Amino acid sequence: MAVKITKKQQAVLDFLRDYMEENGVSPSYREIMTGLGLSSVSAVAEHVDNLVAKGILKKNPGEARTLEILDYKHEETVDLFKTHMMSASDEEKKVLTAAAVILGIDVE
Repeated sequence: MAVKITKKQQAVLDFLRDYMEENGVSPSYREIMTGLGLSSVSAVAEHVDNLVAKGILKKNPGEARTLEILDYKHEETVDLFKTHMMSASDEEKKVLTAAAVILGIDVE
């Protein structure tokens, strides 16, 4: 089951990806606001906080330019799940499978 996000949240994510790829660091909230034509920094903060709550973004409170896009579909994550599945008990396999479904990754 994939996490649902709004069009504006997707725009924030797309902007973050592009900015970080080009600059090597995450943008400031003011840069996001300007880049997306949003009305205020608080609007950016609301979108960012919602993406953090959904587990899509990570940030270090009190530090500038620490936004990080979390992607649980990385090959390393899938490999880690598969490795643990091979030696897991039946009960552990149920938990790992449920976690994989929540994260939207295929471990089979």
